[in-house]
Amino acid sequence: MEIIKKIISKKSLESLYIKLRAENSMFAPVTENGKTDYTFNPEYDDVIYDFIQTVQSPKSVVFPKIENLFSYKISNEGPEIENIDLSKSQDTILWGIHPCDAYSFEVIKTIFVQDKKDDFFETRLKKLIIIGLSCNKSDDNCFCTSVGINPGTTTGSDILLTKLESGDFFAEIITEKGKKILDKYFELFQNVKEEVKENSLTSVKTYFNSDEVINNLPDLFDNSFWVKNSLRCIGCGACTFVCPTCACFDICDENKGKCGDRLRCWDSCGFSLFTQHSSGHNPRELQSQRWRQRIMHKFSYMPESNKIIGCIGCGRCSRACPVDMNILEQLMEIEKIRQKIKD
Repeated sequence: MEIIKKIISKKSLESLYIKLRAENSMFAPVTENGKTDYTFNPEYDDVIYDFIQTVQSPKSVVFPKIENLFSYKISNEGPEIENIDLSKSQDTILWGIHPCDAYSFEVIKTIFVQDKKDDFFETRLKKLIIIGLSCNKSDDNCFCTSVGINPGTTTGSDILLTKLESGDFFAEIITEKGKKILDKYFELFQNVKEEVKENSLTSVKTYFNSDEVINNLPDLFDNSFWVKNSLRCIGCGACTFVCPTCACFDICDENKGKCGDRLRCWDSCGFSLFTQHSSGHNPRELQSQRWRQRIMHKFSYMPESNKIIGCIGCGRCSRACPVDMNILEQLMEIEKIRQKIKD
């Protein structure tokens, strides 16, 4: 559908939040003890609009850290399976998430619904409404413009808000989900007199050409680059757990005698046990091989198989890394490394 542009005042935005919160599960950014994260059903006065990035990504709303796939009981008559009914769950609203995070759902759904559809992920995604918030701040870890996104990207959001100098918000209604909200609460929105969005966006430098990175990677598989750039890595998995587009998971049974649950839990390709076979063989036994896998997956394998870059340039992995494994610096080096080899 064609994007509908409106203005919503500070007062009306508060009213919209309160009305939507009363009808849906709400997650919105809140700062506590110096850290900003998405919080469940916060009061409107606690929601912030002036932040660079949350510590955690919003992906757990559709891909929980731990989720019950089914429960089971074992009796003399045999096993009895109790499936999880997600259709009864409330619609969920992600309020005030930045465009890179909104776009991340476009990336991660190519993993869960591209071939065989994951019912758990797809059901939650259908019940998800995203009220995005354009970025008016950024830092040196942000590189969204290098991977084809920008501080005002509309893709992924149902409604995108841009805070204006007046304190009011420029609202772009992008999808049918967004239009339903506009139609239901039309009295809260005003017509736009002039286009004012771009002046309110932060500027994010383009650090590298993503096409060059994608083209260079296949020739670097056996390059010493990976060893040199992974020596600091301690394999803690922090980068994968804060990443909005990482989707590695493990499945295990939690047994309680004659009953139990089958659980899906986040995992990380950075862990040494992630690829270890029951025989003891590990095809990625070195940390350099695991770090190579992370970069290759996002910038080579996913562009080839999923037709999308597996990174949104949010910079969370670099901020979270305890040993400063700065992915941006390495991507900039990868862009130029073919020329270095020739020289």
